[in-house]
Amino acid sequence: QVQLVESGGGLVQAGGSLRLSCAASGRTFSSYSMGWFRQAPGKEREFVAAISWSGSNTAYEDSVKGRFTISRDNAKNTVYLHMNSLKAEDTAIYYCAAKRTFGLVKTGYDYWGQGTQVTVSS
Repeated sequence: QVQLVESGGGLVQAGGSLRLSCAASGRTFSSYSMGWFRQAPGKEREFVAAISWSGSNTAYEDSVKGRFTISRDNAKNTVYLHMNSLKAEDTAIYYCAAKRTFGLVKTGYDYWGQGTQVTVSS
């Protein structure tokens, strides 16, 4: 079992930056692929970014490429999402997710956090 707790959301102006954090419980964090997803009002949850267990492989949704960076610190059991050049359309609840695999995955996550709200004002 893995428990995930997100933090770092808030209100920011367009063009601004935020860093989301996701703290994971458990001693096997390095065995998990980690992902960030988001859900905007009235829309389905969508994939944002993923990182492999070692941090050597990453993947991004097209609209955030070049603006968002996912990273992890296995010593701190934490994964981050650095968000730059934020746009109004990035407004959503952002969720952290984990899947026990040594690969890099965009779907099929087993564990989810409660989410953190990101609001970008235009």
